[in-house]
Amino acid sequence: HLRRRCYLLYHSTEEFCFLMLALVDMNSSFSSIEQIFRPDLRDKPVIVASNNDAAVVARSKEAKELGVPAFVPIFQIKDLIAAQNIHTFSSNYELYGDISSRFSSLLSQFCLEIERYSIDECFCNISGDPDPLKTAFLMKTEVWRQQRIPVCVGVSHTKTLAKLANYLAKKSLKLNGVCLLDQLDHWEKVFKKVTVGNVWGVGTRTSNRLALWGIYSVQDLRSQPTKRIRKEFGVTLERTVCELNGERCFELETQPPPKKEIISSRSFSHKVTSFDDIKQSVADHSMRVSEKLRKQNSLAGAVYVMLHTSRFAEHRYHRSAYIQLPYPTNDSRIIIENAAKVLRELFKPGYLYAKSGVGLFDLINNRNQQSDLFQIGQSENAYKLMSVIDNINYRYGRGHVFIGAQGTEKTWPMSRRFKSPSYTTRFSDIPIIKI
Repeated sequence: HLRRRCYLLYHSTEEFCFLMLALVDMNSSFSSIEQIFRPDLRDKPVIVASNNDAAVVARSKEAKELGVPAFVPIFQIKDLIAAQNIHTFSSNYELYGDISSRFSSLLSQFCLEIERYSIDECFCNISGDPDPLKTAFLMKTEVWRQQRIPVCVGVSHTKTLAKLANYLAKKSLKLNGVCLLDQLDHWEKVFKKVTVGNVWGVGTRTSNRLALWGIYSVQDLRSQPTKRIRKEFGVTLERTVCELNGERCFELETQPPPKKEIISSRSFSHKVTSFDDIKQSVADHSMRVSEKLRKQNSLAGAVYVMLHTSRFAEHRYHRSAYIQLPYPTNDSRIIIENAAKVLRELFKPGYLYAKSGVGLFDLINNRNQQSDLFQIGQSENAYKLMSVIDNINYRYGRGHVFIGAQGTEKTWPMSRRFKSPSYTTRFSDIPIIKI
């Protein structure tokens, strides 16, 4: 690390040449994580289902080759699953989250700074590295050796170019999973073949609009005047064009900014009609969002609750409302109490409800809470109580300590019939090797 810092300072006058970012991205992340503890499934088709085992959210390379579409409902491909012996798993969020933390921890050994962009990819600052390509291959090798996760690595001067390099690394077998976009002029022929929709931050709507202007490829977008792009498409796409030409506009977020709103929602495992069951689900969501609120050291000023049936139901119902809290708080008890008040206004008997959710708005930092003459606000004892609950649940697992309104017998949680064991987060599920 000291050698890299000295190297970077020595060449500070040539900053462009030595600022390097690596984007390390898991290949078919959820299915690859399932294969870590099931090596017998390597080179075999594997899919991972969404909440309630409803649709396909992850596919291994072999499953893609068999023609399994992304986000297709599971019931529509039952025959294909049976005929091709496709191994199906329910989403194991606890396992995926833990492996993601181990993944980013391993990558931090190779770089000065790291940004966890998502659960399966990280931006790494390898500025000043005398051989970034060698480091990228070392990252790829070590992630496989230590965690048995296949990854691709894209390296370049900006986030957008690193994303593009990672895309090329996945698509080209010649690159062997690693791509360095350094001398951009040498890549113009490749840029002309890559459609603009594969650029980071360019969605379908923007791609369609760009097509009307005759912009189809990455090279077409790179060659556009930035003022024209800003006028017609906005400042974000202007920055993307600058980044495609090697000018850094999006910095690493090693400490992501606090969220401005926090929402938790989930479909029920079956249609629910009972108010008590829905009240338990709302309390459960309230507990979850308040935990996240405390984790980022924030207080909420308002609680939002939503409740609806399936959009395919004969009698559809979809309502939401929010309530202003008496004072900013992160006390789960107060949030649950006020969410229940909103639910009483939303609930109507006679409907088959499919989903509920809770959100927190008007978030502020807990250091900015303003007291008044009558000391209205969250008490110090409430802070301590919430801290104790969080510490116990962090140490022994979520749900060991909970609010009574969440219920003890839950019939509504999402169905995960094909869930794999919690290999790394539950003692009873730790794999046992027999010799």
